[in-house]
Amino acid sequence: MAISGPHQGGEGGGVFSDINITPLTDIFLVLLIIFMVTTSVTIESAAHVDLPNATNTAPENKGVIVTYTAQHELFVNSKDVPERELRSALSDALGKVDQKIVVFQGDRKVLLGDMVRILNIAKAAGAEQIAIAAKRVTGAQMENNPSGGGSP
Repeated sequence: MAISGPHQGGEGGGVFSDINITPLTDIFLVLLIIFMVTTSVTIESAAHVDLPNATNTAPENKGVIVTYTAQHELFVNSKDVPERELRSALSDALGKVDQKIVVFQGDRKVLLGDMVRILNIAKAAGAEQIAIAAKRVTGAQMENNPSGGGSP
């Protein structure tokens, strides 16, 4: 509230009773910006891959299995391979099988970008199809978690 006086052109010393909401709006906007900045900093910048869970999978060993661990280790059919030699190792392995399928088997902590990079190398090495390995889910696990997601 402000009191108007004779210097403002008013007639006497009455009380000015209008509410000025501009400072209140400024405070809310500043708080909004602060919350937006802090939440964007706390959100993780990389997306993790959660492998899907399959309920009825048949054990089939077709194609080439590429395994990528959380420690950034690569395996082609259980053989340790450096990433710079992945394309040649995949070309050799795909040459020994009838079906040109690459099955990606990764840790739950694998980053999406790493997975895409490895699958692109597999395509360049001659893979015709790409599959993602799924973890078998038992009936008890499905009852405990009906959404289909596995335990971490």
